[in-house]
Amino acid sequence: QLASDHKLLCCYDCCMRCLGGVPYCSLVATLLCFSGIALFCGCGHQALTETERIIETYFARNLQDYITLAYIIQYFQYVIYGLASFFFLYCIVLLAEGFYTTSAAKQTFGEFRSTMCGRCLSSSFIVMTYVLAVLWLLVFALSALPVYFFYNMDATCHTIDVLTETPASINQLCVDARQYGLLPWNAVPGKACGMTLSNVCKTREYQMTYNLYIAAFAGAGITLMALLTYTVSTTYNFAVLRYLGRKGIGARC
Repeated sequence: QLASDHKLLCCYDCCMRCLGGVPYCSLVATLLCFSGIALFCGCGHQALTETERIIETYFARNLQDYITLAYIIQYFQYVIYGLASFFFLYCIVLLAEGFYTTSAAKQTFGEFRSTMCGRCLSSSFIVMTYVLAVLWLLVFALSALPVYFFYNMDATCHTIDVLTETPASINQLCVDARQYGLLPWNAVPGKACGMTLSNVCKTREYQMTYNLYIAAFAGAGITLMALLTYTVSTTYNFAVLRYLGRKGIGARC
């Protein structure tokens, strides 16, 4: 009985040491980053495809009017592929760095010692993550632009539905894609007005595209939150490596 209790106690202590060495901040940030990037890239890619279809169907009759927009959309879709791959690898690397600088590494490999290489690596991660957070803040702001466009379009459609009894007034309510830079100024028709616009807003393509852009915007926000969390955790890990490493205290972020 004593031997069995001793084994259970050893197993319990081992589990507690393992759980105590988990970099929870980095783990949470990784989950946030994966979910945010999946939302942003998946929904953003499909939303761009649907946007091209809406512009082609309702706002432009000539291929030359929206060919530039089609090339830009294709370019951004390739950028999305690259972003998804890069963030997947970078999040894995940051999570591995978080595990390396936890007390679990100390318990596994003996007394913890911070080296010049380790401190240099941690400081590099801090700078890279900070720069990525600043750049992603710009992406987050830009991802709000299509949401703003579709919000204005939805608000105009709602106004048209309210004023259906006065057709002369609703024909003056328009959404001009040329004003947002989506089409050149010589594009025909370039805009949708009145009941035509209202019918566009009731289509499945419009509703799905609007929701996809909202989801992509939310994904960009989640990714930004993950990068900020990574910045905090990597900064903390560097502080531990620099100031507390020689005392045998492992980072827990």
